Formats: sequence, structure tokens, C-alpha cells
Amino acid sequence: MAVIDNAYQYYLKTYAASGASRYDTHKKSQLRAVYNNIVKTNKESPLYKIRYSGDVQRFAIDIKEKTRSIQNIAASLSDTTGSMSSAFSRKIAETSDEETIKAQYVGYDQDVDPSTHYDVEVLRLATPQINRGSYLTGERAGFKPGTYSFDLNTNLSSYEFQYSVSAKDTNRSVQDKLVRLINNANVGLSASLATNDRGQAALQITSAQTGLSENERFLFEIIPAPDTGSMKAMHTLGIDQVAEMAQSSSFRLNGREHSSLSNTFTLNNMFELTLKKPGRKGQPVRIGFKGNADAIADNVESLVTAYNDIIKLGHSYKATQPSSKLLHDMESVAKLYYSELESVGLNLESDSYISVDRSLLTKSVSGEDAEENLDMLNRFKEALNKKAQAASIDPMNYVSKTLIAYKNPNGRNFATPYITSVYSGMMLDQTC
Repeated sequence: MAVIDNAYQYYLKTYAASGASRYDTHKKSQLRAVYNNIVKTNKESPLYKIRYSGDVQRFAIDIKEKTRSIQNIAASLSDTTGSMSSAFSRKIAETSDEETIKAQYVGYDQDVDPSTHYDVEVLRLATPQINRGSYLTGERAGFKPGTYSFDLNTNLSSYEFQYSVSAKDTNRSVQDKLVRLINNANVGLSASLATNDRGQAALQITSAQTGLSENERFLFEIIPAPDTGSMKAMHTLGIDQVAEMAQSSSFRLNGREHSSLSNTFTLNNMFELTLKKPGRKGQPVRIGFKGNADAIADNVESLVTAYNDIIKLGHSYKATQPSSKLLHDMESVAKLYYSELESVGLNLESDSYISVDRSLLTKSVSGEDAEENLDMLNRFKEALNKKAQAASIDPMNYVSKTLIAYKNPNGRNFATPYITSVYSGMMLDQTC
């Protein structure tokens, strides 16, 4: 189980926070097609053992995630009408002040009026609730040995926390213990230590959630257990006191004042806005769309970035995995379109990365030959997507392994239903 746990921990730490996009949802028919491709691949694959090493699992997970990124970008740049220009003309949001507001177009309608815009003035950011305890001298022992507890109540749930203090514990060791206890509980709170200029430390608890609705008094509340020891320990810690109350964001939209519980919200099902800092008084930020040529160039650059990310992945594992196969497979797509890509400002470098000449790219997708150039870029996108799909189906194809036996060459091989994908179970041999 330790091997599996390591893989899960790496995935959660590296990719879990990135979230999912609309292109990560699929119909039953699409999921069935993916399953059938996995079974077909394993049916024809030779029998092999995968030698366990510290990074083979990370390599497989990285391949899966980087190829997922390519597939999602390819899906976002696909148009049901078959028009090359409209496929790469996916709307891209633009703000007049990126440092104050970040904007992303999340609507489905690509025919929306490009002149549509909103003026947003940020008055105040949404903030979390912060409970900050008493500042304690670290080396002193302010707690009597024993077992103590307290209740932590949120607007949806209640939790009981217990902790023990030994005769060897100091104020700092007790605080460190509670920091770990709260952070490992995954209850939507983060704990840390705040220090003052005297070198003393206070336990600080911050909510992940921001904003406070009209019918809420708090985002979380800490109450000591009714026994005398727990109440005295809480009095020493002081974490039941609210230092900073949560508040909602405040902004003016086209002159009218609004508020939101979060700094990230959707505007009219079109723009996802993230408020980053209060703006200048009386100077709203304009939210709109980039021009057609700039939007196309940005979309092409996003595809190039996804390609470069998987090339970077191949280079990073050169010392421990046969990543040259991954580099070869992905680079072969760029080499196939080498001269055509170069003519629109996408240059294949000696290390397999693609560099972008933004000026030439913008000119190429907006000039007389725009339709022809976009057609080529679309073919490059589809070829890259096909390679990404194959790597996603069988990422273990690129890791170091020992071949045991080939399948029967007569083609009459049966599927192995209990080994649909070696990747899914990370079944690695630690002995060979």
C-alpha cells in the first residue's frame, strides 16, 4: 500500500488543486470509447514488468496530466462548424488593469458581440475569518500535563479536537502540535504561527472561505470542552477569540454597488472575475474581449505552451526514464509541420521546444493567407491531440520496464479484464 500511497500523495500535492474544466466532463459514449481503447491497447501489448523506482509513478502521472492539458486545449479550440478561423477565434477576456482584476471568458456563446464590456471598480476584497491566540514564550511550559479538547463549529458541521500535553511539552511544542492537528484535519481551515517582535508566537487559524452572509455570525467558532482543564488550556491558547472577522467583497458594476462572498465570481455567465486588489477611486477597470487577431494568437500560444510543457517533462526525466521515446513521439508532430510552422512564427528549436514570434504569428493569422495558415494550425493541433490521446491511454508505454513475453502474433489474443490499465493500479515490481 505504501507504493500506492506515494502515488496518491504526489498527485494530490501536484495536481489536485488545479481543478477540472468543462472539457473534463464526458458523455457515456465517450467514456466507453476510452475504455475500449484501453482494453484494445492492453490486448495487443506484450507482457512486461515495471521496475519500481522513486520516480516511475510520478513520470506516469505527469504524462497523464500533461496530455490531459493538451486534449483540453485542443477541445477548446475545436469548432463544430468546421471553420478554421472560428475554431482559433475562441473568445478571450481582457481587462484594462490585470493587477486589479483578472478575467476569463467562461461563456459558451462564441458569437457574442465582441464590443460587449463591463466597468468594474473594486472597493474592497473579500477576506477570511482569522482567530489569533495569545502570544506565548516558546520555551516556557504554560500547560499542565493532561488530555484536552475543544469543539470547532462551522456553519455546516461540528468537529471535536483532542490533544495531549506531556511533562516535556513547552508552549511552542503544544502550538506546533495543534498546527499539525488542524492542518491534517482538512476542515477548511489552515493553522500557522504568528510571531511578534519579542520572539513570542501565537497560534493563528484562518478560514479557506471568505465573506460573511447577512444571516451568519461567524465562519467558524472554537469552544473548549466544559471540563476545567480544557477551559484553562483554551484561556492560555486564546484561539477562541476572533482577531479579524470575515467580510464580503464590494465593487461597483457599471456604477451600481454589489458584493460577493468570494473574490472570484461569474459575471452574467460570461466572465469569471478574480478581484486581486482594491482599485483607484473613481477609476473602474474595463472588462471586455481581445481583438480577433490577438485572441487567435493567444489561443495558438496556449497550444504551443501545452506542447512545450510535455517536452519539458521529457527532458526532466532523461536521467531515470527512457523519456526519449516521449520526446520523439511529441517532437515528430512538430517536425512534420516544421516549415509551415516556421512560416507563421512557430520555430522548432534544437532541444525540441517551439518558440513563438508573436509579431509574425499575429500577421499570419490576420492577413490574406489567414485561412490557409489556420487550416495548417488546425491540422497540427489535431495531430498533437492524437499523440496526446495515445499517451494518455497508456502512459506506462514510456516508463522503464522489463519485457517478459510478446503476445501471440496470430492476432487471436484475449483482453485481460483484471488488468485494464497497469497505470490505474500502479502495479510495480519491487523485486526485479
